[in-house]
Amino acid sequence: MKNFAVEQMEVVNNLPTGQDGWERPAPKPARSTVAIPSRVICRRPAGSRASVRRSERTSSREDPCISLTGDRRGALTPRPLTGKRNMKAWKEITYYGGFDWARDHHDVVIVDRRGQMVADFAIEHTAEGWQRWREQVAALGAENLAVCLETSHGIVVEQLLESGVTVYPIAPVSSKAYRERKAPSGTKTDRLDAWSLADALRLDGHSWKALAKEDPLIAELRLLCRDEIALIEERTALLNQLQSALQEYYPAALEAFEDWTLPAAWAFVEVFPTPARLAAAGQRKWEKFLHVHKLARPQTYAKRLEIFARGSELAAGEALTRSKSRLALARIRMLRVLQHQIEAYRAEIEKLFAQHPDHHLFGSLPGAGPKIAPRLLGEIGSDRARFDDPSALQALAGTAPVSYQSGQIHKVYLRRHCNKSLRATIHLWANLSRRASPWAALYYQSLRARGKSHASALRSLGQRWLKILWKIWQTRRSYDPDLHTRNQLQHGSWILRFQSP
Repeated sequence: MKNFAVEQMEVVNNLPTGQDGWERPAPKPARSTVAIPSRVICRRPAGSRASVRRSERTSSREDPCISLTGDRRGALTPRPLTGKRNMKAWKEITYYGGFDWARDHHDVVIVDRRGQMVADFAIEHTAEGWQRWREQVAALGAENLAVCLETSHGIVVEQLLESGVTVYPIAPVSSKAYRERKAPSGTKTDRLDAWSLADALRLDGHSWKALAKEDPLIAELRLLCRDEIALIEERTALLNQLQSALQEYYPAALEAFEDWTLPAAWAFVEVFPTPARLAAAGQRKWEKFLHVHKLARPQTYAKRLEIFARGSELAAGEALTRSKSRLALARIRMLRVLQHQIEAYRAEIEKLFAQHPDHHLFGSLPGAGPKIAPRLLGEIGSDRARFDDPSALQALAGTAPVSYQSGQIHKVYLRRHCNKSLRATIHLWANLSRRASPWAALYYQSLRARGKSHASALRSLGQRWLKILWKIWQTRRSYDPDLHTRNQLQHGSWILRFQSP
């Protein structure tokens, strides 16, 4: 283990086999010719200098593409820096650290402005290990040290921020590219990863955004919303398993109830666990069950009674019925426990959402409602400097496509690297907004009429909603549908052509 080493790190040979330097240490890498790292570029949807004819349909060999065109397209230029970067703070940084984190230990390499290594050590993921990290930081000066690592959340990031250093997160795909620039032979070690991150921060960190400390309320709200989604997914899995068990011995139960997220459907299996028990109960008990659980609706009441009457016509064997009925009851008991936890999560989420000063902004969005609005707030946060313009938010949410241009070929791909939780939330919100916003419904219908799929149309609608959301978020003004309509009239929006006079 080396502390404050001064020698240059050695990397395995990177030269071709036929050259004289086959067994000598790799040369010092040259500075990257790309001023802006790929992770910064990919956060902005690419633009064009001129309009391009787009194909209406995509051939089978281009299925992963959104569209393909053979027209020559203007060169794509990276987004210029906005000037909002704190360049003075960056100039005060004199040491750059690469932090390759893991579950039980972390490898650290620190370089100076010339790229010379000044520290190379590893710490355990324990209280003693982090105390050693703070001692190393104190020796260099926390205000002079910036650290780069492959995550933007978690206990590791919290410990780094508490130690006073400036933290710069980097996408794993960008980290891999920087490592391959150092060692194109494919060599990979934790120490090499840490060194490549440190040198990448030294060379390109001036164009990156430092990670700011997050509002604890926002962090808790985001985590609770994500955990609630995970619990809902577990409930869906249990419901599928319950219906699979009922299909094997009790098809009448599946026919009688369409929505198995309703506790009344679970209660039916608990009261009448087998077709034989259902037949033995008789019509009076059937009617009582429907009335107790508020299922005596005219449009379904008679149909359910008819299904109950013939529920035992297709009976499974005794062994199958006994075993699968036991499994079905076990699944229902698990569902009830899980449903109770989901309701508790929902109550806590609504409580935290009401405490945040921005709750009225997200609550005013058409279709968001009490479930989508807290998720949007948790994922977007309250740091207005996080997104310089709507395109940054759209890229994070995955609604902005990725462009590829080479020569006369131009392709547009679905964005894969994004915040998956936010993208799923935007998809749900865009779908629900069609019922609450007339212009959203018209816009969706126009896209469908042009041949867009349901998902593609919702993604385009979400793209528009995010632009509106960014504006009201920055101005701290709730969404006003009348103001939006006046703006559409003022700017001559093409959506107005579809609206009736």
